[in-house]
Amino acid sequence: MTEKIIPVLLGADLNCYNVARAFHEQYGVISYAFGRYAVSATKYSRIIRFTAVPEIDRDEVMLDTLTAFAENHPDGKLILFGCTDDYAAMIIRNKDKLPRYLCACPNESFLDSVSRKAEFYEICEKYGIPYPKTVVLTGKTDAAELSPDALGFDYPIVIKPSSSVVYWKHPFDGMKKVYIAKSAADAEAIIAEIYDSGYDERMILQEFIPGGDAHMRVLTAFSDKKGRVRAMCLGHTMIEEHTPKGLGNHAAIVTEPVSNLPFADKIRAMLEDMGYTGFSNFDIKYTGQGDDYRVFEINLRQGRSNFYVTSAGLNIARLAAEVYESEGEDCLMCENVHFWHHVPRSVAYTYTEDASLVKCARDLARRGKHTSSLWYTKDLCLNPLRLICVCEVLRRQGKKFKKYYPTQK
Repeated sequence: MTEKIIPVLLGADLNCYNVARAFHEQYGVISYAFGRYAVSATKYSRIIRFTAVPEIDRDEVMLDTLTAFAENHPDGKLILFGCTDDYAAMIIRNKDKLPRYLCACPNESFLDSVSRKAEFYEICEKYGIPYPKTVVLTGKTDAAELSPDALGFDYPIVIKPSSSVVYWKHPFDGMKKVYIAKSAADAEAIIAEIYDSGYDERMILQEFIPGGDAHMRVLTAFSDKKGRVRAMCLGHTMIEEHTPKGLGNHAAIVTEPVSNLPFADKIRAMLEDMGYTGFSNFDIKYTGQGDDYRVFEINLRQGRSNFYVTSAGLNIARLAAEVYESEGEDCLMCENVHFWHHVPRSVAYTYTEDASLVKCARDLARRGKHTSSLWYTKDLCLNPLRLICVCEVLRRQGKKFKKYYPTQK
């Protein structure tokens, strides 16, 4: 492109670094990031200029910060990314007030529909997209109402808030991303604790789909400003994080052809019928039976592990900068097989329970078809502080998995 690209990112975590690296690889540009505080994923990086803004999670502060930045950068194409659910929601709510920025994200109406799991399952029902058996609660209830007969499925069950954005605004000790209840009494206590924290949205209770991390899949889609799906990439999860607040975050992925997911075309039809724009990210689980996959949720942004998409050949920076506003009907269905990880390969090999998936990852690594998000030579060379920071982050991953992973091979 001849126009100067200026990436602007809200966040400081791995998601932020993945996006910044995609822009640096594609265009050789440095990204500007704003967040409440610095974290190790982006610390000492030379491809990111990070500014701490303690109250950036307030709409008015975010708008003032981005407006001032745009005034100080009158030339160039400003491309804005939100790197957490909160930041993405803020951009979606306010993108009409940010005319200088290209915001590859959906309209505000999607915050009150598909971003809430309860409403999302209603839409899945309409398009024939399978999801786990689900009961939706609107408040606290007692164990009698939580019996297997009342729910329609047996324990253990999965409990999670319908609105992740609202949930994380009400922290409490022992807070988790997802909960597993082994009995009705257990479920009653979990639900009461969440509602007592101040959370006031609906709660999702679901049947537990058996199978470990290697049964998980992640699908990333990209839709242009006219709502046409222009790219899709499917990842086969090797392992996920298992810290209480990180549970479900992908740690290692092997990409596979999108055609392996039997309802990929239905997801594409759903997104296009709704007029969805920008990035969407789906969590999916394989039941282990035939072609039976179940979708869990949609995220209205690129996923935290988005570099699995870039490393497989679909650079997300290029999609935002060049494809979002382009004309065309083509949809790039990623067929490349690539091994992405943000933990050391040894951790991925040790804790992945599917031996055939480990074999595939090892083979890809031997052939040079693997990528570590944080191990970016252009950011590490002659940058000793960054190198020390990355080495320490990777070292700690082994300790985290040893402590939190439920089983070890």
